[in-house]
Amino acid sequence: QVQLVESGGGLVQAGGSLRLSCAASWRAFSMYALGWFRQTPGKERVFVASISWSGRTDYADSVKGRFTISRDNAKKTWYLQMTSLEAEDTARYYCAADRTPANNNPVYDSSGQGTQVTVSL
Repeated sequence: QVQLVESGGGLVQAGGSLRLSCAASWRAFSMYALGWFRQTPGKERVFVASISWSGRTDYADSVKGRFTISRDNAKKTWYLQMTSLEAEDTARYYCAADRTPANNNPVYDSSGQGTQVTVSL
C-alpha cells in the first residue's frame, strides 16, 4: 500500500519561497527514484523535478535555477525547495516515486495526494 505524507504547501507572495516535503516508510527507500509533479485544473500533471537513487537531479526548464530537489535517506523524506516563486507556479504538487530499486529509467507509479501551492501577485 502506497503511503506518502506530503506537507509544506500554502499561500505565498510572488518572489517568496516554500519547501515541500514528502515522507515515506519504505524499507528500500534509498534505492528509489523520487520526483515532484504538479497539476492545474483542466491540465495534465507535469514533471517538475526528480532525484535518482544515486543523487542525480533533473528539472523542468520552467523551474531550473529556482527549485531544488533533495532527499534525506535516513529520514525517508524528500524535499522540493522552491524560491523566486511566480504566479505560474500555482498548482497542486504531488510527490512521486519509482519503487523499482536502482532504476535508471524511472516510471513514477507511486504518488501522494498532493499539496496546494498558491502564489499571489
